[in-house]
Amino acid sequence: MSKILIRGAEVLGGAPQDVLIDGETIAAVGTGLDAGGAEVVDAAGKVLLPGLVDLHTHLREPGREDSETVLTGTRAAACGGYTAVFAMANTFPVADTAGVVEQVYRLGQEHGYCDVQPIGAVTVGLAGRQLAELGAMHESAAGVTVFSDDGKCVDDAVIMRRALEYVKAFGGVVAQHAQEPRLTEGAQMNEGVVSAELGLGGWPAVAEESIIARDVLLADHVGSRVHICHLSTAGSVEIVRWAKSRGIAVTAEVTPHHLLLTDELVRSYNPVYKVNPPLRTERDVRALREALADGTIDIVATDHAPHPHEDKDCEWAAAAMGMVGLETALSVVQETMVDTGLLDWAGVADRMSSAPARIGRATGHGRPVSAGEPANLTLVDTAYRGRVDPAGFASRSRNTPYEGRELPGRVTHTWLRGKATLVDGKLT
Repeated sequence: MSKILIRGAEVLGGAPQDVLIDGETIAAVGTGLDAGGAEVVDAAGKVLLPGLVDLHTHLREPGREDSETVLTGTRAAACGGYTAVFAMANTFPVADTAGVVEQVYRLGQEHGYCDVQPIGAVTVGLAGRQLAELGAMHESAAGVTVFSDDGKCVDDAVIMRRALEYVKAFGGVVAQHAQEPRLTEGAQMNEGVVSAELGLGGWPAVAEESIIARDVLLADHVGSRVHICHLSTAGSVEIVRWAKSRGIAVTAEVTPHHLLLTDELVRSYNPVYKVNPPLRTERDVRALREALADGTIDIVATDHAPHPHEDKDCEWAAAAMGMVGLETALSVVQETMVDTGLLDWAGVADRMSSAPARIGRATGHGRPVSAGEPANLTLVDTAYRGRVDPAGFASRSRNTPYEGRELPGRVTHTWLRGKATLVDGKLT
């Protein structure tokens, strides 16, 4: 590999510095570094961050390659500034065996746009009745440490307890999709004023909050780690805040769309806004932003959920739930957290790189931008503003809620262990 000199970047939003990459490693960080024959990237006015890490991505392969593949999903990740993603287990077949997680892991290695760490299912077939091969998946070549039935809640308390006990032995974590199924039968959107006016089945906040309350108590009882996926209500924030004050080993994530969008958008009946958990109220959005800022919520995770056109371009009740998010996540975080003064760029680096890498134990990712560290880096033009055009997405799917919306920020370069995967906004 040739040397690369990133000239004049604002590292974590601080004073301009030069960053020299030599092979797979950051060789030096400072001012006035000698290029010495290196390829020079003019980064004046741009912010340099450690490569982003997404703890919650749906790559769909194997089984739903019409929605996304490991190749297209990781290309989308590179466009969004990600150098590592964790692939959820709700594939066909389900990633509940060592064989399936190894397949996904090797596909990620072959394509090379970002590292892919499979997430293993908690239960066989996501059915919630029998623990999957947690130990075998951990001991496989994929080295799985995060387990989730995302898309379905592990609602049986005994199964959840056993899963927490099992993963404790090797320091793993159970990532819970908090949704009490009996309370959400027929639910179509957030339960509240808007659902009543529209006549759509309501999805009550308590369906999320009751599972979170149960699971933090179980994690405390077992002495194990639990992670809460896509937390979406003000009440959930308070439960997690209480649990952390008690020293319970709980972490939580919020999606970009829950930081920006509200259930008022459902008045359009546009299925692009149909998502699980549903868009909530303005009060919930404010609570989520404040919790991300103060650290109650640990990370931003995209819940990138691609769907083919026919699964979203239909009547609301029949539409699939989910939104793509890898290519717009950083822009939404800039809009909601940085430009509002709630987080600085060092805080963004923590919530979108260091903390998710730590929770998922993604070796070599989320590291400081300093000499001797792996050259997993993202360069962002924070002054840019532009309208979202899904026609230009690298993802195979186009189900974005931001089409036509003006958002700030644009990832211009992404480096994975010193290799450029994105240059001037274009995939290599």
